[in-house]
Amino acid sequence: MFDDDEFEPEPPRRSLIRRKRVMIPLGLVVAILAIFLLLRTSDTDRDEMIAKYGGPNAAFVDGPAGQRIHYRDQGKKDGPAIVLLHGSNASLHTWEPLVKRLGDRYRIVTLDLPGHGLTGGTPDKDYSADGMIAAIDVVAAKLGLDHFVLGGNSMGGWVAWRYALMEPARVDALLLLDAAGMPLRQGEKRPESNIGFRVLEYPFGRWLATQITPRMLVEQSLRGSVAQQAIVDDAMIDRYWELLRFPGNREATVLRARMDREPAMAEQIGAITAPTLILFGKEDRLINATAAETFHERITGSEVVLLDGIGHLPMEEAPDATAAAIADFLTRRLAAAAPPVAADPETR
Repeated sequence: MFDDDEFEPEPPRRSLIRRKRVMIPLGLVVAILAIFLLLRTSDTDRDEMIAKYGGPNAAFVDGPAGQRIHYRDQGKKDGPAIVLLHGSNASLHTWEPLVKRLGDRYRIVTLDLPGHGLTGGTPDKDYSADGMIAAIDVVAAKLGLDHFVLGGNSMGGWVAWRYALMEPARVDALLLLDAAGMPLRQGEKRPESNIGFRVLEYPFGRWLATQITPRMLVEQSLRGSVAQQAIVDDAMIDRYWELLRFPGNREATVLRARMDREPAMAEQIGAITAPTLILFGKEDRLINATAAETFHERITGSEVVLLDGIGHLPMEEAPDATAAAIADFLTRRLAAAAPPVAADPETR
């Protein structure tokens, strides 16, 4: 039924060559696996990070979707309240330079948005604008804040102006610091961005970002975001690197990279009525500084401040100038917006 030649043993040399062909790919796979295991960076320890970056008085509040939001309530407790929102892959620590400069006049509330800082990943995995807005409301309810000045940087700025559209009666004034969310202007190209965000543009890069997070990559991303390189010190690099690896944060980063930012919402921004300050660093390489003009054109009565020689993080790169611009704006605009005080009948 079968020819005997079909069962003739292979010549030794041919068999050896075939085994080598099999062994070479297998060896490559083993080498790649070994390199992966060598480079793989695990999550940081939750309790260790809270002790290191939250301190002994770290404050958390539980949300209805199982969130555990980390926040700080600092400054003048009876002063006007300012709620500040950080950018993508940052944390509430980015606002500490402003807390030091404005805390004598204002009550300053900062929080780690879902998927960031010591808040970490949330059970509902909602890292959309709605998910971020829910976190703001959880903290505001905990602190009894029914209205406040709202500010944000980058992604936090995007969340801030979305909040102002959704809850206009609660926003006394809006502070947009290198805020995201505006379309490119006519003939404009996308900014060069930084290496971390460029990696997230590709499916394999997004998967890799959940497994391998070298400190060097975090440093390069930070340096690619700022114009004032002196602020990027070891403490800053370690903070970003370790908190990015806080449980759930890397997965959240990847989920946000795939998220629809709802660009059509930018068409509605003209409905914002809150006094609005638009502050940008002229050397921003993540968001074109011309976005400041787009915000200004669309938000009636807004004011623009552009800082020379400053990149994407003005509150850290130029805290004195940023704090001065905010204080001047709020002093003028909040006073103008305040209702007149009725005269005491007995003094008429």
